[in-house]
Amino acid sequence: MAQIEEILLPDVGGEEVEIIEICVSTGENLEEEDAIITVETDKASMDIPAIFAGSIVELKVKVGDKVSQGAVICTMQKAGSEAAAPVVETAAPVVEVAPVVEAVVETVVETKTVQETQTVLVDVFVPDIGEDGEVDLIEVLVSIGDDVNAEDGLFTLETDKATMDVPAPFDGVIKELLVAEGAKVKTGTLVARMEQNIVISSSVAVVTPVKAAPVAATPAPVAKAVETPVSVATAVVVSGRKPHASPSVRRLAREFGVELELVSPTGVKNRIMQADIKAYVKQTLANASRAVAVAPATGSGFGFNLPTLKSVDFSKFGEIEIKELTKIQKISGPSLHRNWVGMPHVTQFDEADITELEKFRKDQNALAAKKKLDIKISPLIFILKAVAKALELHPTFNSSLSEDGGSIILKKYVNIAVAVDTPKGLMVPVIKDVNKKGIHELAADLAVISKKARDGKLKMTDMQGACFTISSLGGIGGTAFTPIINAPEVAILGVSKSEIKPKWNGTEFVPKLMLPLALSYDHRVIDGAEGARFSTTVSSMLSDLRLLVL
Repeated sequence: MAQIEEILLPDVGGEEVEIIEICVSTGENLEEEDAIITVETDKASMDIPAIFAGSIVELKVKVGDKVSQGAVICTMQKAGSEAAAPVVETAAPVVEVAPVVEAVVETVVETKTVQETQTVLVDVFVPDIGEDGEVDLIEVLVSIGDDVNAEDGLFTLETDKATMDVPAPFDGVIKELLVAEGAKVKTGTLVARMEQNIVISSSVAVVTPVKAAPVAATPAPVAKAVETPVSVATAVVVSGRKPHASPSVRRLAREFGVELELVSPTGVKNRIMQADIKAYVKQTLANASRAVAVAPATGSGFGFNLPTLKSVDFSKFGEIEIKELTKIQKISGPSLHRNWVGMPHVTQFDEADITELEKFRKDQNALAAKKKLDIKISPLIFILKAVAKALELHPTFNSSLSEDGGSIILKKYVNIAVAVDTPKGLMVPVIKDVNKKGIHELAADLAVISKKARDGKLKMTDMQGACFTISSLGGIGGTAFTPIINAPEVAILGVSKSEIKPKWNGTEFVPKLMLPLALSYDHRVIDGAEGARFSTTVSSMLSDLRLLVL
């Protein structure tokens, strides 16, 4: 008889995952371990395999569904459990003198839950490391056969900006190491394979024949029949083929405004790689530059091509030297260009009277020195507190524009990035939960993260999750500048060098220490009036520290 089982989603290391591909169709025959669906978590994409050989009876999910552990993804009929087709054996008619007594066969269906442990081999890739090119793998932290827990470090990578570990995406055993120390890797590189045990629960429908009470049959030719199985109605499901790509590749596609359906995949199992996205963008730009008239690109936000600069032989005019851009410049340059061209910048200029703030700051540092405390409060600490308070009072500044441009995402946390000048170039580490920390705690955090930046010891996690950026050039000089917004943030505050200026107090001019401020914001999200209010809030709080406690 037919044995139909429900196939449930196993534990894949996340509360809810997205189905990105249906690998089978209704009626298709599968071998054990053949993929049924592909799901995507924040860390990896993986196939959910068949736990036995059989055929698909009904698909219970579709591409784009969000499912969690225990959800039914399909029903399958085990191979070899099909009942034979009805066979009728005819015989010569038999005339019975007396009534013939037969037993009527009925069926009882029972459902039983069965749990099986399956071992699957899962590929481990380098996650998004915020770098377009290759980076150095400086240390292998595990060996083949090691048991590791989720988030344990597998490899250590080093960039010009930071060092970071490639974490294990789940609990498991290291089965293969595909790279060694000294290798060059990049986002999406296959570095290892891990064995994972998953527990699969399935519901089994058991059909049991039961004899009912005998009934009398009238004399007639007797035909012997073979019992036929209960038929199962199946719905035809047409599975949509969603592009197969890792979370980091999807993020890159969103940044470039690329529709994944248009990209030709080159990876295993038609997986789209980062190189495929870049090749598509390069080809699209090349085609556009050759076109006489170009229609607006989908998601680009503008429908024109920037004119290219003419090639100039500068050596004709005198001696020259070719100096290659630093790695940080090569990485940050395209990002800054994209942000500047893709967002309508507006810059609001203001200044804050920090005369009293500076006196208070110096008094506190003198007091800390007297107490032999290892704390030094810089003006930037008070700017951090003022900006954090302003972000709470003006939540639009603590947001990001959605991908479709139709809504904004308001953030309930306040993480502020601070641009730090280092020997390798400008780096932008992030200080977390600024609104929840006091002046001394922020001073300690800033000192630690600034030293890590100068020593080249920042990790990628130290530079992620910012809501707003402060770029302070006060220690270098200048009266004003226009900072470029760091997408997906919607605003940035530029701080220049403070200066003593004469200010009218109603009766006379008095010397005041004035701090120049330059607030750039995305005009798609923030209008001029809102920008002026935010700038005024920051200026007011720096001028009167008592406002920070309200």
